[in-house]
Amino acid sequence: MATISRLRRRRRKRIFLPRVSIEDLSDEDIFSRYRFSYDTFLYIVDLIKAKISRPTNRNYSLSPLEQVLLTLRFLSTGAFFRLIGDSVGISESQVSRTVFSVCSAISSLARQFIHMPVGQEAIRIKSEFFRIAGFPNVLSCIDGTFIKIQAPHQNEADFVNRKGYHSLNVQMACDSKYRITNVVANWPGSVHDARIFRGSNICFKFENGNYDGILLGDSGYPCMTFLMTPYSHPSTPSHTKYNDALCKTRVKIEQTFGILKRKFACLSLGLRVEPIKAATITLAVLHNIGIARNDIVGLLENYEESDSNGLDSTTTDGNGNAMRDHIRITFSQ
Repeated sequence: MATISRLRRRRRKRIFLPRVSIEDLSDEDIFSRYRFSYDTFLYIVDLIKAKISRPTNRNYSLSPLEQVLLTLRFLSTGAFFRLIGDSVGISESQVSRTVFSVCSAISSLARQFIHMPVGQEAIRIKSEFFRIAGFPNVLSCIDGTFIKIQAPHQNEADFVNRKGYHSLNVQMACDSKYRITNVVANWPGSVHDARIFRGSNICFKFENGNYDGILLGDSGYPCMTFLMTPYSHPSTPSHTKYNDALCKTRVKIEQTFGILKRKFACLSLGLRVEPIKAATITLAVLHNIGIARNDIVGLLENYEESDSNGLDSTTTDGNGNAMRDHIRITFSQ
């Protein structure tokens, strides 16, 4: 009995490994491991430290800096929480709570960092798009991309995309500098791009004249007065010239997806953070912070082909077709 009592009283010794630090890393190592420069990393910490600071009497609690480091390490590698925790001497559950807390704090900044250009900014963006291939009045390019996820417990079949794996179909728009201007992360991977767009707030706002300009999309979208798409069957040189200009301009959104997925490996390996929508918006916010602070060095050479979900859109809009014909004619003059 005495032996049993001693075993019951015996407590597992807590072993604390040295916490992760970036003070001794070179700028190249910091960017390679965490996908941001040292200055940008500190900027991110300053943005959210009030939201993630936790008053505690524990001797080994995580500071805001350490919380952001752990989260960026997960987002940049997609590694399992247990592996990340083992490397710094904390539990898998604490890593999970930390990533959830930091992602929630960053996603709350979406209105500050993700928005359509207006005013003088819109004029500048349209001018930059025009210089690419002469396509006029473009505010953003739009497309959908698959974000890999674990199989959900409910409506599992709805999340299987045309490529055969579980995902969300995330709608994004971007400007001429790869800055994300809109994110919709509510829809399963099997849903068509056109359906997502028609149910989105950005479609409603363009329909109601909130923005002065147009979007460019691929053939998975309906042609509308504010959304230009390619001709499915170009039959004249002017049709071909129009399609070429649209393609050269719209490639910005494909490059944006490429930058985003190469910067954050968790998007390719599969998001394991709940809620997934908040994690996706977090990545878009971080992407825009990186763009604004020029933290995309070496990432522009790779981009992905469109994940457009489904065949050409069969929805037609007479006014949209007329607008497209008008723009096409300007290319042939």
